[in-house]
Amino acid sequence: MPASYRELGYKKVFVSLDGSEQQDKVFSRAIAVAANNHAELYVGHVIDSTALETAGTYPVDLISGLEKAFRDSIAARLADAQANPDILGIEVMVKTGRIRETLKDEMLDLVNPDLVICGARGLSSIKYALLGSISTFLLRNTDCDILVVK
Repeated sequence: MPASYRELGYKKVFVSLDGSEQQDKVFSRAIAVAANNHAELYVGHVIDSTALETAGTYPVDLISGLEKAFRDSIAARLADAQANPDILGIEVMVKTGRIRETLKDEMLDLVNPDLVICGARGLSSIKYALLGSISTFLLRNTDCDILVVK
């Protein structure tokens, strides 16, 4: 018996935003996918602690300032998504830590999404060789569909 469109769709869409220039495009795509599937939308952002750890110490208010800057950067688009009746719910998650581990352990493992949407960051070939990419990490370490927005 063939599945209905609703059964084939996504119920939980997670979008990983990195604060890059591409963030608006990635977030817009995630909003459209969530609305088209009548899904819940989870917005995740990890404040990378590796640079902060390297510095040794950093001002206590730095993390809260970085979180506020991220939330401000998505505020207009988030308001649009919250006003969309086709999106069943929205949750914004901001954590501090090493990007890969924090994204997987403290966000994706908790949400258990059907789809993860992320951007293609476009690292230089040297940085890519040293760091890898978040999209490649997600492909290898999650059990759901991945949409990489270019």
